Amino acid sequence: MIDRVVDVKAVSADLGGRRILHEVDLQVTTGEVVTLLGANGSGKSTLVRGVVGLVPLSGGTVELFGTPLPRFREWGRIGYVPQRVTAASGVPATVREVVAAGRLSGRGVLARFGAADRTAVDDALDVVGLRPLGRTGVAKLSGGQQQRVLIARALAGRPDLLILDEPMSGVDADSQLAIAAALEQMVAGGTSVLLVLHELGQLAALIDRSVVLGDGRVTYTGSEPPAPGDHRDADHDFLPPPAGGFGLSSSPFGVRQ
Repeated sequence: MIDRVVDVKAVSADLGGRRILHEVDLQVTTGEVVTLLGANGSGKSTLVRGVVGLVPLSGGTVELFGTPLPRFREWGRIGYVPQRVTAASGVPATVREVVAAGRLSGRGVLARFGAADRTAVDDALDVVGLRPLGRTGVAKLSGGQQQRVLIARALAGRPDLLILDEPMSGVDADSQLAIAAALEQMVAGGTSVLLVLHELGQLAALIDRSVVLGDGRVTYTGSEPPAPGDHRDADHDFLPPPAGGFGLSSSPFGVRQ
């Protein structure tokens, strides 16, 4: 029996009075790397946000590790890096402090930070090649380096499933290489990965299966890359959350910026 890490069945979603997803099916199995491709407005980001409980579903079901999404609570098993989010904030923080936050998610403000946590943070920083910058303020980093910090934060939790929304978007060449190397190492360790990408690029060798969305529907799925031009667009699918978030308390990702 194949273990399904993500099992999306006939999912529909409406945002702003408009139907964004139309009865979409998507599966990710243990150790598999699946990419979502599609032009601007195709629904890629909406789908992954629905998977982690940030977008309310109008129909269909989502299961994570065999548990229906409304009952799922093991968020520590999932690392999620949303699209177009900066690691910098109004509160000064070092690279190491931001990555360390990935160990504390869901554990409460009084959780103790022990030796195992420090090791996990070190390992995550090593994977993305930023350990020498651990004491550097994230606001001083380039956009590509900040993206690597966010990926390291997700990796610090040592997730079984890693979800990345456009990790290569607006990222410099050196950071793209570092991200590709980090993902390769995670996949080698058995982590399942769901990627939203504009194009396969440097990650092509890692992809087990591609799923293309068009107008909120699955238009292609297969182990071979789709033909060039079938999914490319000058823009990206990006739908910011409404003020105050979606109010879906079962997911921790609504407040993880």
